[in-house]
Amino acid sequence: MIQDLQDTIAAMSTPAGGAIGIVRVSGPDAITITSKLFSKNLTDSKTNSLYYGNFHTLHGELLDDVMISIYRAPHSYTGENATEISCHGSRYIMQKILQTLIDAGCRQAMPGEYTQRAYLNNKMDLSQAEAVADLVSSSNCASHKLALSQLRGHFSSELSQLREQLLKITSLLELELDFSDHEELEFADRTKLLKLTGKILKHINTLIHSFETGNALKNGIPVAIIGKTNVGKSTLLNKLLHEEKAIVSDIHGTTRDVIEDTTEIEGITFRFIDTAGIRNTQDKVEQLGIKRTYQKLDEAIIVLWIIDRSITDKDVGKMQEKCKGKKLILVRNKIDLNPEDETPIEYRPFVEISAKYGEGFADLETALINSADIPEINENSVIVTNIRHYEALTKARESILRVIESIQMGLSGDLISEDLRNCLDQLSEITGTPITPNEVLSNIFKHFCIGK
Repeated sequence: MIQDLQDTIAAMSTPAGGAIGIVRVSGPDAITITSKLFSKNLTDSKTNSLYYGNFHTLHGELLDDVMISIYRAPHSYTGENATEISCHGSRYIMQKILQTLIDAGCRQAMPGEYTQRAYLNNKMDLSQAEAVADLVSSSNCASHKLALSQLRGHFSSELSQLREQLLKITSLLELELDFSDHEELEFADRTKLLKLTGKILKHINTLIHSFETGNALKNGIPVAIIGKTNVGKSTLLNKLLHEEKAIVSDIHGTTRDVIEDTTEIEGITFRFIDTAGIRNTQDKVEQLGIKRTYQKLDEAIIVLWIIDRSITDKDVGKMQEKCKGKKLILVRNKIDLNPEDETPIEYRPFVEISAKYGEGFADLETALINSADIPEINENSVIVTNIRHYEALTKARESILRVIESIQMGLSGDLISEDLRNCLDQLSEITGTPITPNEVLSNIFKHFCIGK
């Protein structure tokens, strides 16, 4: 819900209870209200300036010694006049400062309202606003870099290039429609259009295909740990997570339900899923657990199949069939019991470990990283991580495919133009910047001025 931008809002920007706390104020009267409660006059202060002094209640009661940062519109996070009050992090002090600001004319900010105002004041587009939440919730190095890249506008820049190309085509086609009484005029060469739309389709496809990687990096790469009963799946899970997450026992069928948790390996989050051991059983609860094992197998990107010496190449072939489209890693456990034994199979990657004593785990982690096949991530990487963006890109692809088909069939410009506009609208949904008729008109005059 969009709030009134004429209100001046205030909220805690840091949790209470630390050494230092920050209370943020934003809106038309941010500097005036803050000055009213501060020991120095801030009304003529310059932007990006810092002041030290005393913060009082409206009745003159001293609350704390504070530092106040001044930001004048549009040079602030929200694009409005803003102040940040740095105080001691006591819950009482921060709440008292916030209440005093409200008494002086501020309104308590709604959740996300600072970023909402930044979007409404054109300080960022919608995809960048969403990246703020991703940055705050990032739990590993890779997801942090992706959120930072999106916040800095690299994804928006990619979409802007696509938008500009589509707008150029749309303008040409709509120019043709304006001169429809001159059928011999064709401003948009169909061969060139086909080539350009092909490039746009390739670009959109690249972004769509990146979603699988982006989603895995954001939420953790799902790894299913499967195998017979009592091969050491739960012991392996506990060792990978560095905690006793699963019950370990010599009794067959101990794990009857799915146990999940995450850990980070070389900056990438893996979501490990310990499953019920696969065997023939009459126990209905265990049967249900085995059924869930196969369900989790479908969800996984990587499968750790814990094996013993009884496994043959024929067994491997059957498991490969079940794991089509997934990365399968064979892990022979309990090498501490039979260190000289060999498992007679040719399949690779094939890792030997002792989950009990932690032997071979460096090789296992290397196999996991290699199987994840994550491209090198930096602050400039453009990888789709948001399901809303993915869905919009998928619809944009459908529209551009119709455009290509229409051009190949020699259909009229008005039909092609409609699908182009649909494609533009879907891309605009991502950034929250819809195409206006004036923008199309301006593009016509900018690039294709007729008669000057």
